[in-house]
Amino acid sequence: MKKISKFLLALIFAFSVSSSAYAVVVASWGGAYTNSQKLGYGDPTAKKLGIPIDWVDYSGGLSEITAQKEAGAITWDIIDLYASDSINGCDEGLFVEFDFDNDFGPAPDGTVASKDFFAPMPSACAVGNILYSWTYAYNHDTIGSKKPKTIKDFFDTKKFPGKRGIYNTPMTNLEIALQADGVNVGKGNGLVYRKLEADGGVQRAMDKIKALCEDPNGGCVFWSAGAKPPELLMSGEVVMATGWNGRFFNAIMDGAPLTQVWDGQGLDYQYMAVVKGGPNEADAMKAIKEMMSTEGLAGSAKHIAYAPFRISSLDIIENNEPWYKDGKTDMLPQMPTAPANTKKYFLVDAIYWADNGTELGEMWTAMQAGLK
Repeated sequence: MKKISKFLLALIFAFSVSSSAYAVVVASWGGAYTNSQKLGYGDPTAKKLGIPIDWVDYSGGLSEITAQKEAGAITWDIIDLYASDSINGCDEGLFVEFDFDNDFGPAPDGTVASKDFFAPMPSACAVGNILYSWTYAYNHDTIGSKKPKTIKDFFDTKKFPGKRGIYNTPMTNLEIALQADGVNVGKGNGLVYRKLEADGGVQRAMDKIKALCEDPNGGCVFWSAGAKPPELLMSGEVVMATGWNGRFFNAIMDGAPLTQVWDGQGLDYQYMAVVKGGPNEADAMKAIKEMMSTEGLAGSAKHIAYAPFRISSLDIIENNEPWYKDGKTDMLPQMPTAPANTKKYFLVDAIYWADNGTELGEMWTAMQAGLK
């Protein structure tokens, strides 16, 4: 019996090792986000292709995959990452370069993949996954009869007196400040960054924020944790707060009387890359093609209020409403890229912030320190 037991244990161990080695391993950010990926397109892809897909959490950056490569022990096949990391990783030879319209299928109407993704890719190694939004929201039960509708309203303390909740870094704050000061960002035309790069542009934006924070009818409450803006609005500590659309959506689903304002929103993004020389590179290419398909990306919106990077995925959502997992909630109005929400927006420029973030962060800290 002991010999048989040992033999069975050995078989089980060998099977578990071979199964783990066979599975495509995707490194992502954990929590509700990874859960939306797993349930939305990971599990359906695994079932359709017969390729197991495992999900592991990581904290971003390239240090872990670089260490795996240097040790000759790569364990990840696909990584969810920021634009800047896709650029740096591509330059360092960590990721596979895509032949985009061959590696990714067309939209249902035949539109090639490169024309079906909402924005161009930052590198040859990146494929768009989701877009999320920097918006602002208010408590519609306490705001009064007049309701904010534009990004300028966020700065209008005469019409809407009270403190504002503001993200505790300059990123996206400088962009919305310039909009409120008259810069028309249109449909992601990049003008806001050209204005920031021009002489006096950054100071102009900083001064707009400073004026809001020092206004006797206004004031600023700075936040860092994503759960904080809904809390500030519900407690009445602020009358409006910037935040991430997904966080506001979750609060609304939990019963919070909040309304988001999409005017002038900042669209940010996440990408995926395939690890070059990963243990299952061939299967990883098959899996990522399926997961980043029109149908695949639409699936994630059943579980989270982030927009699929494919434009054609919105048609699936719209045609099958209510799309959310509760079977009651329409998701197209919650998608940052929906036509009704993209009348005016800016695309967050990762390169600009990579090049200028440290210096602007120091200016931001100095501005805060000088507030009266």
